Amino acid sequence: MEWLNTNILVGMTEKRGNAWHYKATMQGEEPNHYPGFIPVDDIIRRLFNFEAKSGVSAFAEPSTLTGEWNWIGPDGQPYMIHLTQTGRQTIYHSETKYDFGVFKAGYEPHQYQEWLLAKVAQLITADGLAASTDSLGVTSAGLLRESAQAWVQIERPDTVKTAEGVDFRPNLLAWTSHDGSLATQYSATHTLVVCDNTRFAAEAEARASGLRFKTKHSKNSKLKITEARDALKLIIDSADDFADEIRELCRISVSTRQFNDFLGEWAPMPEKEGAAKTRVVNKREKLTDLYRHDNRVEPWAGTAFGVLQAVNTYNHHFASIGNSKVSRADRNMANAIEGDTAKKDEIARKDLMRVLELQPA
Repeated sequence: MEWLNTNILVGMTEKRGNAWHYKATMQGEEPNHYPGFIPVDDIIRRLFNFEAKSGVSAFAEPSTLTGEWNWIGPDGQPYMIHLTQTGRQTIYHSETKYDFGVFKAGYEPHQYQEWLLAKVAQLITADGLAASTDSLGVTSAGLLRESAQAWVQIERPDTVKTAEGVDFRPNLLAWTSHDGSLATQYSATHTLVVCDNTRFAAEAEARASGLRFKTKHSKNSKLKITEARDALKLIIDSADDFADEIRELCRISVSTRQFNDFLGEWAPMPEKEGAAKTRVVNKREKLTDLYRHDNRVEPWAGTAFGVLQAVNTYNHHFASIGNSKVSRADRNMANAIEGDTAKKDEIARKDLMRVLELQPA
């Protein structure tokens, strides 16, 4: 929880309120919440204040004072340092010296200041991301995994309202990593106001429409402005596209029988009694409760949007997060930037459409 309060910055709280993890006693020397857009200078000073450096790969072999040694460790133990893995490099945190991992010589760290701020500014506007003057600004920025992963989220200040009662905020999510877990990527996402869930454009649609741009960590990698330049247009167009998608999904009726059939596709029931079956029963019951009674979903019950909204809400707020040391907010952001959120949304969509094709209302 302390990590969330010091390594994640949250903007626009005057309009949207505090993040759920806000705890005044864990704020450190200054709060991580901002009433308006987050100043870029603060992101650099508080989060992106280091570089990923390259060093030689080596290991320390324990030795004795009478044996061969060339280094005394902090514990007083003598060691023999051996340089290893010719043609590979260790990437590390310039300030804490945290080891991000060992990579081939061609691996090139994408520095957070350059790839998540400077290059995003080039995509958005020639004047950069000066929050005091731009119509777009940073509403969220943070570090995960001991600073091995990072993201920034760019938004317009206003909420898009639809005739179907679904209010959302279109945004541009940019992320990268220093541990090889993520390519550098820019993607259009949408935050639903009623539940603060993140929704992605369908995977195939995102690729086809240009709502996603990815580049690998290599010495030849460059941000191809000609291919990714329309970031501002991307955000605006994605809002129109997402509103159209909501409209279409709300027009598709889903009967009680079809919803029950969907549960069978989404959470297949094991034949044998036991813990696995109990988990599936609980999962189905929770989704049904969300669909029929939760104000984040119930207004759209009886429609395809309602079903998919129930699944997205379940995955954000109720699905098991596995490692108890990881907070749900941490896991949700990791799922968003690693693509798991989009994949789960797309699987649910395909399950539902398959049921609707097989079982007319």
